[in-house]
Amino acid sequence: MIELLLVGIGTGNPEHLTLQAIRALNSADLILIPRKGPDKDDLAGLRRAICAEVVTNPAVTLAEFDLPVRDETIADYRRRVDHWHDAIARVWAGTIAAHPGARRAALLVWGDPSLYDSTLRIAARLSPAPKITVIPGITSLQALTAAHAIPVNEIGAPFTVTTGRRLRDEGFPPGVDTCAVMLDGECSFRALPMEGLHIWWGAYVGMTEQITLSGPLPGVAAKIVETRAEARARHGWIMDIYILRRGT
Repeated sequence: MIELLLVGIGTGNPEHLTLQAIRALNSADLILIPRKGPDKDDLAGLRRAICAEVVTNPAVTLAEFDLPVRDETIADYRRRVDHWHDAIARVWAGTIAAHPGARRAALLVWGDPSLYDSTLRIAARLSPAPKITVIPGITSLQALTAAHAIPVNEIGAPFTVTTGRRLRDEGFPPGVDTCAVMLDGECSFRALPMEGLHIWWGAYVGMTEQITLSGPLPGVAAKIVETRAEARARHGWIMDIYILRRGT
């Protein structure tokens, strides 16, 4: 049976790796490196750089593969994602099969495999099923609160972690005063009544390219939209996250 190591690597900063993650990578026979096309080669490059810095076992093989593109012609969002995940699982299986001697394969997972990441769902599609070992990592939410030096919640108060899509379609989550928003490619905070909301926003958090902005949402919303667009154009990709809080 193949063992599949899902290793959380934080946000691309090698210093985010835990000792457990470094040991796991060095114990692997095979490390899978996804390529997302020339516009996002930085992402593969960061994984290569992490391996170059922390992998000291000469027996470890790096195997790169092209990540399938999501078929945007499929109208239903859930079916579109499921179709994409099926395709990714097939590529994983083919890449591992091309190295028949490998008994332990590792994937470097941006952030952590447990929070708004589909690696575990894709791994569950593999047949025969591998043994799955998860190595937790620093999440973008942790990196964001550290960058702004804030706690994620008020004393004794709950908070919600949601997506940009749901914030846009459903509004501010009910029953809480704080929400963290991930996977928002459209700056969906613009769809909310802004008065009384404070935002802490960050892109590339934890990396040398880190950008942070914060303040009352009516005063900084336009600046965030502008800054985000400029950063994405400059790098060819962007990963950002933000926290919204009422009454601050």
